Amino acid sequence: MLNLLVVLQKDRFNPRFYIAAATDNMSLQKAQLLENSLAAENATRVTDTAQFMKIYRSREVGQSYITSVWTTLVAMILCNGPGTCIPLCAIAFIFKVLGIRWSLIFYVESIARVRRLSLSGLLLYKLRMADQLFVQWPQLQRQYPRATYVGRLM
Repeated sequence: MLNLLVVLQKDRFNPRFYIAAATDNMSLQKAQLLENSLAAENATRVTDTAQFMKIYRSREVGQSYITSVWTTLVAMILCNGPGTCIPLCAIAFIFKVLGIRWSLIFYVESIARVRRLSLSGLLLYKLRMADQLFVQWPQLQRQYPRATYVGRLM
């Protein structure tokens, strides 16, 4: 990734945001070294050209799927289409119904879905698992009235 950043037109992509897992120390260190060298070349301050952030992973590399259920569920789940989000949303919904843990579920339907919802979107809509389902086309909102039309997000 850093090799791509070296050839990037830095003036067009400014500021740059580096985001890494809280447990990944090496990636941010390498990014900071790169930004320090770029700042030295251009006589600028790193704080003007880059920001570094750490976020927590929902599942660590090598962590058991069974134990990841407890670390994955957070206050809010924002998903955007892949069928892989359905099991996580289903578990969050079951936990919410049982009163174990409350997670809001927000689903953003793909802009490519013009006439009907994807299978993931349809499941979340029909089973009423999503607290909010966002669509990017007004005709989808008319067809699925509980959905919220938000316009183009990209």
